[in-house]
Amino acid sequence: MTAVPPPSGPRPSTRPPSGAAPSGPPPANAGPADTAARLTGLVRALRGHGLRIGPAETVDAAAVLDVLGFTDRERMRAGLAAALLRSDTQRTVFDAAFDLFFPLGVGTPEAVRALRTDLPAVPADPEPPRFGRPDPLRDDLRERLAAALAADDRAAQARLAGEVVEAFGRYGAGSTPGSDGWSAHQALGRLAPETLLARILAALRAAGAATDLSDLVLADEIRRRIRDFRALVTGEARRRIAELRGPEQIAERAVAPTVDRIDFLYAGRDQLAELRRTVHPLARKLATRLAARRRRAARGHLDLRRTLRRSLTTGGVPLRPAHRLRRPARPELVLLCDVSGSVAGFADFTMLLVQAMSEQFTKVRVFAFVNRTAEVTDLLRSGDDPARLAARILTGARVTGYHGNSDYGSALGDFAEHHLDAVGPRTCVLVLGDARTNHRDPNLDALRRIAARARRVFWLNPEQPSHWPTGDSAAPAYAEVVEMHSCRNAHRLGELIARLLPV
Repeated sequence: MTAVPPPSGPRPSTRPPSGAAPSGPPPANAGPADTAARLTGLVRALRGHGLRIGPAETVDAAAVLDVLGFTDRERMRAGLAAALLRSDTQRTVFDAAFDLFFPLGVGTPEAVRALRTDLPAVPADPEPPRFGRPDPLRDDLRERLAAALAADDRAAQARLAGEVVEAFGRYGAGSTPGSDGWSAHQALGRLAPETLLARILAALRAAGAATDLSDLVLADEIRRRIRDFRALVTGEARRRIAELRGPEQIAERAVAPTVDRIDFLYAGRDQLAELRRTVHPLARKLATRLAARRRRAARGHLDLRRTLRRSLTTGGVPLRPAHRLRRPARPELVLLCDVSGSVAGFADFTMLLVQAMSEQFTKVRVFAFVNRTAEVTDLLRSGDDPARLAARILTGARVTGYHGNSDYGSALGDFAEHHLDAVGPRTCVLVLGDARTNHRDPNLDALRRIAARARRVFWLNPEQPSHWPTGDSAAPAYAEVVEMHSCRNAHRLGELIARLLPV
């Protein structure tokens, strides 16, 4: 992989005809147009992922580039992050986008070409070599990777990431134009770095490099190094395909969103754990918004009669408006949560968020269901590991009956029959679930009984609205009884709670 040398004559334009940002690294004497194209492309990509970046931050970032230049890439990365970002949670998205618009280099790593000439040729085969079949290139890369991971040599791992992508990541070469590219999944599948754990552990033990660490701690450290190497391979593949497709297209499709914009239904275990760590900061922000709404609501509506009476002292000009003061009480909140299947992550996060905001409500009661409804308020307050909340509910509360599938009609009927005393004229009810009834009776009458008794009822559905009329979903029928809102991620959940809950 080579950096672009500074031109000897007039600098040719590196911007593609389509208007996209240049894909190579900035030359040492990059001109204003080239720098502006890269920076504005980066800002557009970050805005596309929900980061709030205005003209002022963009101007600050341009000033950072003017001061720092392009000689130290990591210092430039840190400077742009300080100018453009507002929180640490946005750094992952920024780093991935930065690597696309300000890459370290372009082209094929030179080490790969030398490696391919030194190794004996492998006979052509219609399918990729598997384990147990000769593959000198793969064996050499695995050997060098094991040594680099054992020594924790980051520079060697970065070089190896480029070699691995070049050796195993190419797909569709020579086929239809536009269908070729680079795949980190394919490259890592061929290399299988996870299978090096035992070899690295044995090498470290034999060398006596970690005599003070237990095998368990040392194995966790090696797994972390392997995860970091996988991230390097992913970044290198993303860089290479950005050269083919353009950085803006890859930034839109291949950069993972911030954790608060990850769909609840598709979040993995690690992403849900990261979401739980954002509960308390989000709760503080929402509590501040609700308190501000409560202060504004306390002012009340304009009292026209008192305002006109006051205007007599100013010649009929209403200089001092009078308001009908009101003292809004904090509302009561009831959560009715589906804890079955993939919806459990959504309900889990929402329950933790509301519990963290409990001071904003007079009373909070939480009910969970699969096909039977049980109160889980005390389980939520137990203070145990938040990651085990769903498991505690499923084992400690009677939320299932004669089968284990979700049944909204049965659960709503159970709540209306046994727990309706939790709902009153000051109560706001939040129903959390995807409204998929497994083709059973949705029991709309039970939901109408709850809505007639409560102050407001809102249904938060983690599916997008285009999926509501499909399959076994009763969302359209429930939406005719209560307000239903799509709530696919934590960002949207925060917006809805701040806007919908009464004050």
